[in-house]
Amino acid sequence: MTAIVLVLLAAIAHALWNFAAKRAGDGGAAFVWLYQVASVVICGPVAVLAFVFGDTPARWTWLLAVGVSAVLHAVYALVLQRGYAVGEMSVVYPVARGSGPLLTVLAAVLVLGERPGWAGLLGAAAIVAGVFVIGLGPSSQRGALNASLVYGGLTGVAIASYTLWDAYSVTTLAVPPLIYFCLGSLAQSLMLAPVALRRPERVAAVWRTYRTEVLVVAVLSPLGYVLVLYAMRLAPLSVVAPVRELSIVLGALLAWRWFGEANPVRRLIGAALVLAGIAAVATA
Repeated sequence: MTAIVLVLLAAIAHALWNFAAKRAGDGGAAFVWLYQVASVVICGPVAVLAFVFGDTPARWTWLLAVGVSAVLHAVYALVLQRGYAVGEMSVVYPVARGSGPLLTVLAAVLVLGERPGWAGLLGAAAIVAGVFVIGLGPSSQRGALNASLVYGGLTGVAIASYTLWDAYSVTTLAVPPLIYFCLGSLAQSLMLAPVALRRPERVAAVWRTYRTEVLVVAVLSPLGYVLVLYAMRLAPLSVVAPVRELSIVLGALLAWRWFGEANPVRRLIGAALVLAGIAAVATA
């Protein structure tokens, strides 16, 4: 039950920071780099304290874990931000968050040998079905719908990839979650610096326009994901990954309320499926 609570709190944080990212949809790589740097500044001191006072000795395998994670997360962040620039949040977000756990649960069962049981599998299926009910409604522009589906699907592949790797890193490699995330943010900021700083005037303009959004993502993204990493230590990945998708409901409602994106009835039906699936997974 503790793992479920952690994941539900993470889902709220995730929906809110994605709302901020959509508001800064045209920020591109500059926006991603700014919030990664801000994340390092905010959570870096906490990670240092966690390392100094923690009881887990550092290992060289941590560098491999962080390096691979940084690449996967950077790809995810850039693809997602591009999707928000050209598509609709009410499609990009549900498709990304739905295809991600679908692939993750399949991999957890087929590769990692996890056996969540029929209730867990049916719950995961209900969550994914609800996600697509929410996300595949009519769009005001066919081109926007197509772009949303493409970038949502690509983001989902990135989500499945980093979820599986991160679960391996914090469990098998025993990397402390907070240190893992902060080192990953540092690695991502270093990787993206050459791209972002090629146009320093662009970075300055994005900071002036989207300062609040940068800080929201910088705080809520680490918070949400660290909660998930700790939950992965308490419950199987095939349970943690689908329950995270409560954020779909919140994200869809935010998109309808603030961005005027259409089809709220379809979203509510999808939300009911998602919640039913979460209940099934939680009791599996």
